[in-house]
Amino acid sequence: MTVSAPEPFRRIVWPLAAAETIVWAAMFYSFPALLLEWERDLGWSKAELSGAFTLALGGSALLAPVAGRLIDRGLGLYVLTGSAVFGALLLALLSSVSMLWQFYVIWILIGVAMSGALYEACFAFLTKVMGDQARQAITLVTLVAGFAGTVAFPGTHALMSIMSWRGTVLVLAIVVLLVAVPLAWFGCRSAKDRKTVDTHHAGHSATETLRVFRQPTFWLLAIAFAMIALDHGLIITHLLPLLDERGVGPDTAVLAASMIGPMQVAGRLAMMASERHVSTLFIASACYIAMATAAISLLGSGVVPMLLVTFVIFQGAGYGVTSIIRPIVIAELLGRMNFGLVAGLLAAPFLAATAASPTVAALVWQVGGYDLVIFVAISATVIGLLSLLAAAKLSHSGPKQESS
Repeated sequence: MTVSAPEPFRRIVWPLAAAETIVWAAMFYSFPALLLEWERDLGWSKAELSGAFTLALGGSALLAPVAGRLIDRGLGLYVLTGSAVFGALLLALLSSVSMLWQFYVIWILIGVAMSGALYEACFAFLTKVMGDQARQAITLVTLVAGFAGTVAFPGTHALMSIMSWRGTVLVLAIVVLLVAVPLAWFGCRSAKDRKTVDTHHAGHSATETLRVFRQPTFWLLAIAFAMIALDHGLIITHLLPLLDERGVGPDTAVLAASMIGPMQVAGRLAMMASERHVSTLFIASACYIAMATAAISLLGSGVVPMLLVTFVIFQGAGYGVTSIIRPIVIAELLGRMNFGLVAGLLAAPFLAATAASPTVAALVWQVGGYDLVIFVAISATVIGLLSLLAAAKLSHSGPKQESS
């Protein structure tokens, strides 16, 4: 039986979008949301705490190609749901830590869960099962899951007003297990009823696909993606202490952090409205320019507080569009053959930079405060933009992994 056009979105995409929102809020945004509370309650420094998140995201980066390859082989159901279950159990364990080594072990294992539960795995799955509708599906997921930060920051803030951070983390674990996991299972299971010809994922072995390493375009994209991840990670994972250092009150800081999610959605809607009129390269370049503008605004917000609004708008919109545009750029510049593996390989430097950013920010802060952290973030956007433009230029003469 052929599934009608709206049906896969109702049965596959919407459940996955809701599941991604919850998983991102619980596994990723819980760390920056609780960083200050952990520092106060557990007595560990920002650098010590951030090191655990760095290792978590580093593990996620290393395993991203593995998750992508498993999805290429038709195991997306087990990758996405199994990772969410594993993450929920680890969050429950996190609520009982009392020693730094326990904190590190649990976060490293959460990184394993992230590799199969967050955007990279979900997008690889949607690219595989949704065929020509993959772009719309990915856009819808990012529109909904863009509110993950909006859920996480005020959500944890509200929960901690009635319970400890330990109880808050336990609530997050329960929500992932009882809500996100069933939604992910239903969405992935429904994909089995969708009849699509997966022409983009057959015909080349993984060994042939690894020849992508020989292409300069691949490495330039790796740098470009890593730099935008570094910029965002440097700022977002330390946003609450960064704003605290600049004299911003806790309620205002939480509000600013919460509004980045809606601005991500606004940016994605703006992209949808303009994508017929401008190129993918133009949209991707605009992301870097927007995030550089955001960092400059954050730097000046200590003198002109209203620039904090400008920061929220441009940081959210710029990074929000990045989530959609990265898989599109990969497909356009490197082809769609074995997309899960190729996207996983390019996810590795992106996630590695995200992983390094909390610790890098903490170390840079120790040297020159958060002003220096912001300068490093601005430099990252400049390097990333130049790498992206070079990759686009080289792709016109380089081979792609597709020969249809």
